[in-house]
Amino acid sequence: MIKIAILNKISQKGLSCFSSNFTQVDDVNEANGILVRSQDLRSMEFSTHLLAIARAGAGVNNIPLDRCSESGIVVFNTPGANANAVKELVLTGLLMAARNLTSAIAWTKTLTDDIPKAVEKNKSKFAGHEIKGKTIGVIGLGSVGVMVANGAECLGMRVLGYDPYISVVSAHDLSSNVHLVETLDALLPLCDYVTIHVPFMENTKEMINRERLAMMKKNVCLLNFSRDQLVHENDVLEAIENDIIRSYITDFPSHRLLENEKVICIPHLGASTHESEENCSMMAVEEIIDFLENGNIRNSVNFPAINLGVCTSSARLVVLNKNVPAMLGSITGCLAEMNINISNLINRSKGDYAVTLVDIDSYVDEAEIKSVLESVDGIISVRVLPNDRDSH
Repeated sequence: MIKIAILNKISQKGLSCFSSNFTQVDDVNEANGILVRSQDLRSMEFSTHLLAIARAGAGVNNIPLDRCSESGIVVFNTPGANANAVKELVLTGLLMAARNLTSAIAWTKTLTDDIPKAVEKNKSKFAGHEIKGKTIGVIGLGSVGVMVANGAECLGMRVLGYDPYISVVSAHDLSSNVHLVETLDALLPLCDYVTIHVPFMENTKEMINRERLAMMKKNVCLLNFSRDQLVHENDVLEAIENDIIRSYITDFPSHRLLENEKVICIPHLGASTHESEENCSMMAVEEIIDFLENGNIRNSVNFPAINLGVCTSSARLVVLNKNVPAMLGSITGCLAEMNINISNLINRSKGDYAVTLVDIDSYVDEAEIKSVLESVDGIISVRVLPNDRDSH
């Protein structure tokens, strides 16, 4: 029985995908897999039973990736599952800022006497701008960025995109009317609106800072629905005071941002829709099932994607190892010495780590083969997955 610990509220639509081979446990130390959304796992001690963590969402800042990799714990996320929800909120924020809606609505709620007269007298104070014909710069063209770019183009905006690492899939999905710009510094001076859609990493930390803000048009509207650490908050507030930023729309409130009337703070609602939660939970559950039952990896942030389908031989070996020379030869050499015949094999690497899936024609003692292979320098962990349909 495969044991799963669920650390946050996960949509029942996803949980219903688990078969009778899986059972939920309350004690995380017993778990072979963890499903998580926002709980911070960075200080959590992981037991030797833990094989995988699946995060129902895109960001994995709450998971200690280096420690997981060293321990052979595969970490999954769900890219694209909440992309439409975030895209819709970004476009909502853009329109709210363009038409001064938050200020207008707040003022309207204060009205008491002769409301029609007060409205006609004061509505000009909230006159906004139409977005049609305006230029928006989309920084990052992953799942969300592409949807935002295409959505803005459909609303009549001129769309510029920047992403030095744009994937083939994203490039294919991007509207032909979106113009790609080679550098961020070249994009910023051209835009009336700038929206950020990149992951938080060391090289993206505070990428929007005083220097970059100085490149922007006066009265630019800046949107950040990715991560608060992507912008330097003090520099953004300074740019607001200097009339560089007309409005800052963010999904990450802070005390200082809430005090500024030119900042629209949304309480981290980017992925908070029923549809998004269902999509994320289903993808996370499907990923962790396929890995724990078949060794296949899809959407891992610390190990490579690999897929050998469903095992049709007697058993499958799942080997996680350091990405070092001659490792594949060491694995197959050990199997040959044990007189084990290989019926199928696939190996993939990603950065410092690699995965090898080996289908074998005869049943092996798990303890014995783990002892032999894990004695090889660089091999992190070995699992034996017997084929229950096989006569062995």
